[in-house]
Amino acid sequence: MSRFAMLAAACLMVAACGTQSPAARPSSAAAREPGYPVTIKNCGQDYTFPAGPRRVVVMNGGSIGEVSSLLALGLGDRILANLQSYGASDEPGRAEAVAALPTGDFKRTSFNDIPRESMLGLRPDFVLATSGRQFEPRDGFATREELRAAGAPTYTPESTCGVGVRQDQSIEDSYTLLRDLGRIFQVSDRAEQLIAESKRRIAAVSAKVAGRPKPRAMLIIPGMTMGSNAFSSIGAKGIWNDIFAKAGAVNAFENTTDDLFTNLSKEQVAATQVDVVVIVDWLNPDPDAEARKLFAQFPHWGKRYVVLSDSAYVAPNNATAVEKIAKVIHPEAF
Repeated sequence: MSRFAMLAAACLMVAACGTQSPAARPSSAAAREPGYPVTIKNCGQDYTFPAGPRRVVVMNGGSIGEVSSLLALGLGDRILANLQSYGASDEPGRAEAVAALPTGDFKRTSFNDIPRESMLGLRPDFVLATSGRQFEPRDGFATREELRAAGAPTYTPESTCGVGVRQDQSIEDSYTLLRDLGRIFQVSDRAEQLIAESKRRIAAVSAKVAGRPKPRAMLIIPGMTMGSNAFSSIGAKGIWNDIFAKAGAVNAFENTTDDLFTNLSKEQVAATQVDVVVIVDWLNPDPDAEARKLFAQFPHWGKRYVVLSDSAYVAPNNATAVEKIAKVIHPEAF
């Protein structure tokens, strides 16, 4: 398993020496912003924000959910450096907006992420990560304690506080991320609007597919290697199981492992009935070709598939994933 793939698997589903420099401290004017200070509990710790963050660093983690959430909340101008990119998005204009963000001028780690010295040198006032693994000192990262001491509260989705992903991860985790960011930046009204619209769209889909047969779905990230077998990037436990359920499907591989991704041979995959394939577009120049390749190997599956990218993770646009999957597996309902 590659080092970057290990980080992506953990997240799918997320003291500086001397005194803090004056540039890193919030100004007295900023400290008097209405509604502050704000305290957020994250991963068992309290983090206090004296003012709205203006030097935000978004770590990679093999996801796009955190930066996508910031953009959906209208906070792109607060981002000092963003390392998340899939080269695609299920939302019009989102991929282009991500590509236009500053990425920082530093040499990246073997995880394609920001090393400790570079992180502290940027003097961020807020650091967003996809997984607790991104604060591990043995991997060359700044710790949460070091960043706190340097004036930068940190945040990772609750379902990925450690190095793995909580097995019951669901769309509610996406709503929690939006709500927490809404409080931190004092844009809770916008966060609640996004959540209400997502719930409305998902409820409309679930009502249309209620009582219908539940096809067996497979989510796979072509090009990403999570283990030693030929098929190691098939989703098992993760938010996609909730997405499948809301769309009227079940995960054909949910019970093959307790891990985020299963690790199977071609023969094991062939022995599993799959009715629809969800291709996750991760920096992929031709995801449709990946679907054709799969169907050539497993002709007994049929040829129904859908391509998704950021909506398949903890992100603000899970409703898009639910709608796209449902329309492929239950076209008669739409």
